[in-house]
Amino acid sequence: MFMHGSIVHLLGNMLFLWIFGNNVEDYLGRKKFVIFYLFCGIAAAFIQILVNPDSRVPMVGASGAIAGVLGAYLLLYPRAKVTTVIIFGFFIRLIKIPAVVVLGFWIIYQFLYGISSLAVRTGEGGVAWFAHIGGFICGVILIKLFKPFVK
Repeated sequence: MFMHGSIVHLLGNMLFLWIFGNNVEDYLGRKKFVIFYLFCGIAAAFIQILVNPDSRVPMVGASGAIAGVLGAYLLLYPRAKVTTVIIFGFFIRLIKIPAVVVLGFWIIYQFLYGISSLAVRTGEGGVAWFAHIGGFICGVILIKLFKPFVK
């Protein structure tokens, strides 16, 4: 969770954490957020290992933990507007889209690519799709379990 494959990998993860993480941290509080984040990251890695136990490629990045934050955000703020970059050819627009739409498309994308990755196992490094899916599901479940402990 603390090592990344490149600066672009790190910056991409930090962008998602910056956009979605601050509200989830505000909801949980700093200490509970750290516990939540670490637990989602560990669960994400566990799910990836369950799905692909023979992989010899090390997992790097915080994507699984951040996916947990996305899952929590979806439950806590489904109608919140997320500023999104839309590109049509040479035209670039920023539009606000409800979180349920943005994160709904995101998790569907993860499932589709995750399933397709099972069909083509090259043994090379790539995206740990099931870490994303596992982290997201863990975040959805954990945020409900944390609710009684939030002031």
